[in-house]
Amino acid sequence: MICSIGGSILIGRGTRIPRLPIIRGPSKFYVNEESCALPVSIAVFRRSSSSSMAMEVKIMGSGSPTLILTSGASGRVRALFSMRELKRLVMIIQAMILFLFLPIRVVVWRQWTSTVVVREEKQERKVRVPPPSTIAALKRNADCSGGVVTPATVVVDEDVAVRRSLAVRRVLEDDVGVGSSAREFSLFTTRRGDTLFTQSWTPVSSKTRGVVVLLHGLNEHSGRYSDFAKQLNGNGFKVYGIDWIGHGGSDGLHAYVPSLDYAVDDLKSYLEKVLTENPGLPCFCFGHSTGGAIILKAMLDPKIEARISGIVLTSPAVGVQPSHPIYTVLAPIVSFLLPRYQVSVANKKGLPVSRDPQALIAKYSDPLVFTGSIRVRTGYEILRIAAYLQQNLDKVRVPFLVLHGTDDTVTDPEASQKLYDQASSSDKTIKLFDGLLHDLLFEPEREAVTGVITEWLNRRV
Repeated sequence: MICSIGGSILIGRGTRIPRLPIIRGPSKFYVNEESCALPVSIAVFRRSSSSSMAMEVKIMGSGSPTLILTSGASGRVRALFSMRELKRLVMIIQAMILFLFLPIRVVVWRQWTSTVVVREEKQERKVRVPPPSTIAALKRNADCSGGVVTPATVVVDEDVAVRRSLAVRRVLEDDVGVGSSAREFSLFTTRRGDTLFTQSWTPVSSKTRGVVVLLHGLNEHSGRYSDFAKQLNGNGFKVYGIDWIGHGGSDGLHAYVPSLDYAVDDLKSYLEKVLTENPGLPCFCFGHSTGGAIILKAMLDPKIEARISGIVLTSPAVGVQPSHPIYTVLAPIVSFLLPRYQVSVANKKGLPVSRDPQALIAKYSDPLVFTGSIRVRTGYEILRIAAYLQQNLDKVRVPFLVLHGTDDTVTDPEASQKLYDQASSSDKTIKLFDGLLHDLLFEPEREAVTGVITEWLNRRV
């Protein structure tokens, strides 16, 4: 039985109707010996369309209309179509789909994680490669050294072995010039047990005044920034580069990122190593595109932010949005079921990221640069980290310089402006380059871009 004050009392089908003794007083009505403030008229009747009983309460007053109030069902119907309820419904549907397809996901995962996988008509297998120290020994006469000493053999995928061997060879064969820079490589083991390829550029002819940890963008690798690193060497900065998971010479399927939180955690661990090796020197971070987003999220950790003197971001992936709203709903489902799936066929021509034709040829002909279409999980992770940063821009307190080209079609220059406007940093600078595209350090105006960065760093050491 549902009661509404001043309205109807509805009794559902099959409900026993309680006895309501009505006592008439001199000027009031009493229901169950409770006094009513206003005189009422009570009538019990049976609806013709159902067997339910209803009791109508009519307030007796001059011109007072009869108030027939429902139990509130109409209000709940309107609430059912509110945005809050629709979002909740979408979440429930997603959960149901994920639950129903979980057995399929397990079968697919087992197939993809087996030792032998057929991909692109080639059999992928486990191979054993010599440690970097052995490879480096071939170039000892050239004054180049390898990195950390690793076990006698390292078991890696064939694709990773090929990429890592190429990354190592480029370091060892780099003609850095006499007395300018010393380029070395090393392997860094993450807390998860993955092996990441890292390298460093050390100034030889000048005293080291600070260090810069460099993080590349999506689908590329740290070696692409060798010229930029050498320019920083000329200003007294030692540079460390790291290929994050699935990129360059590091472990993982090429351009596949199971979680960008892995890359954030790996950066934090690597920063601890760099800071330990360079006590007393100011430490800066440089990040391009998605690398910039990774650095920004790492800086939201107060323990990391307190030890970093500043960060430089070029074209950071802060405001990345899906091309259609439906992808926001489908992305978590598809990335769970088919995380390694590529959205479309390989894009050999690449995106318009530079106005320098030679720079485009160099990028998209580089075997360490992934030229295929983005993998579903990787794309979803970029959307996820961008959404997280959008909600936490006001928590950024580290000193920063952000640079963006106004004609960038890969990441949004307005998002960089929003970062500058909302960040809580007391030391922040933004520079927008009119007409420039995404890869600022590979544009024809790269010298002007580099000049802004080195000037900003020099003022803070």
